[in-house]
Amino acid sequence: METIKLTNGIEMPLLGYGVFQVPPAEAERCVSDALQEGYRLIDTAQAYFNEEGVGSAIHKSQLSRHDLFLVTKVWISNAGEQKAAASIDESLRRLQTDYIDLLLIHQAYGDVFGTWRAMERAYRDGKVRAIGVSNFQQARFFDFAHYVDIKPMVNQLQCNALIQQRTIEPLLAENSCRMMAWGPLGGQGVDGIVKNDTLAAIGSRHGKTASQVALRWLTQRGIVAIPKSSHRERMAQNIDIFNFTLSESEMAQIATLNQHDEGTINFTDMNFVKYLIETYG
Repeated sequence: METIKLTNGIEMPLLGYGVFQVPPAEAERCVSDALQEGYRLIDTAQAYFNEEGVGSAIHKSQLSRHDLFLVTKVWISNAGEQKAAASIDESLRRLQTDYIDLLLIHQAYGDVFGTWRAMERAYRDGKVRAIGVSNFQQARFFDFAHYVDIKPMVNQLQCNALIQQRTIEPLLAENSCRMMAWGPLGGQGVDGIVKNDTLAAIGSRHGKTASQVALRWLTQRGIVAIPKSSHRERMAQNIDIFNFTLSESEMAQIATLNQHDEGTINFTDMNFVKYLIETYG
């Protein structure tokens, strides 16, 4: 598995398995299958309500904890220094682990600075190996990173061959922050990646599918991808992307597919923010 190095020197796998919208009852089985197929990065969140299933699968796998990279996220209902700190301990309990490899703020609202102070303390105490954010678009990321002691090491964003997040890349680079892609094969208003003619044509030259080309395009850019599937054969296909390399011309060709750049969800939309705060805040 290829890796990237975070600003604190931690090695992070470039491909992982995401469990967004995996039902709690299915999480243990899905994660167990993913681990058997070779995945070592597992991405979950407090708001997914499946941390316990993830923890059970890892515990039963008998894999060395050192060989795994666990990611979870603090939800907006747990925002604030004290509530976030308590929620981190609860996530550790549910995941059956002594530490989390990467902890993210899930949404850019609520008392994010209080949450970050709790995360910084957890990082210094060894409960967390790296900290970052999720769904922080340009202006919000700039404001946040400008005022915190430890800058975010990762920003998890909707990113794929049709949503390329080009405009935020310079800002992330300035802050030594790596990008992590949710929805790397579509989802949340994005269709067409798996049947895209350009991706399929490139794939045919390498003996790969359009989906595998889309994932390889991300990882060659140094972007961590976390595809999700409940089908083991698809899990195996998604991880089988490190035995070929896209040429510069192929990378450039895929770059022309960009449609949205910043994503299909506007995380600064007033109605969206109002819903988050009134529902979970």
